[in-house]
Amino acid sequence: MPETTTPGMTPDTSPGDAVATQVPIATMAAKGKAKRIQRANRAPVGWYIAWAWLGAVVLSAVFAPLLPLWDPAVPDYNNVFGGITPQHWLGGDTLGRDNLSRIIYGARASLLVGICAVLLGALVGGILGMMAGYFGGRTERVLALVTDVVLAFPGLVFIIALVAILGSSLTNLIIGLAILSVPTFIRLSRAATLTVAQREFVQAARAYGSKPLRIIAREIAPNVVLPVAAYGFIMIGVFIVVEGSLSFLGLGIPPPTPSWGGMIAGGRTELLNFPHISLFPAAVMFLTVLSINYIGERTRKQFEVKESNL
Repeated sequence: MPETTTPGMTPDTSPGDAVATQVPIATMAAKGKAKRIQRANRAPVGWYIAWAWLGAVVLSAVFAPLLPLWDPAVPDYNNVFGGITPQHWLGGDTLGRDNLSRIIYGARASLLVGICAVLLGALVGGILGMMAGYFGGRTERVLALVTDVVLAFPGLVFIIALVAILGSSLTNLIIGLAILSVPTFIRLSRAATLTVAQREFVQAARAYGSKPLRIIAREIAPNVVLPVAAYGFIMIGVFIVVEGSLSFLGLGIPPPTPSWGGMIAGGRTELLNFPHISLFPAAVMFLTVLSINYIGERTRKQFEVKESNL
């Protein structure tokens, strides 16, 4: 009979030798795959830069009263349209107020609007979305109708009406932006709930006779929080830009409270002669929103990768 060989064997090699040569090859392939996964999960340099910038902005805003800064609301008529000096690192505005001080204190207002509006909208929209996705039926139809109505209404018109009725203030701006964000979070949490509700641990909880509210709170909510949080992080950057746009139009935070949008609007008439008045707050807003969007987008992609491996 003719001799037969298996892959990885020659007529002069024994089966034991073939197995011995195949094992290192498989081990090397596994190690190569592990290294590729490790490189894919390794955070790029931009990730650390974004966190460093965002951390510096947040810490400066939180500890602003403890920093050796000029009073952001007190005019200094000797520094009107002032340039960069050792006393005023970013110059002065149209009333001589220190730009650096107003940017740091303005970060408090802008971050407060973005974070509080997102948290409020995510809380209300997340709860309603989980109820719609879990119960379905009439509950889902009613919430879908309310969501479509709110999304169809122009957001700017709603904010103008809210300001006209309740007045321009930080609280009213947060409430208005939170209301506008609720429908989006309803849709997001509903879609996530529909996926989670079909998994084995939810079916097991139903089989054991757990009440619907208990299932939503203990089984569904922990799995819906991650996609909602990843999207909410991106929405913080969106709301910071919206707050700046509304303040530029005179519909945001009223003076003398500093805000990035108000600072940009305050220097718009002097862009040709003294561009630093609007340029510095605009640059800080741009870098902050860019960092938030970068972190939120990468977080969302990491979550999608983990979900696909389940």
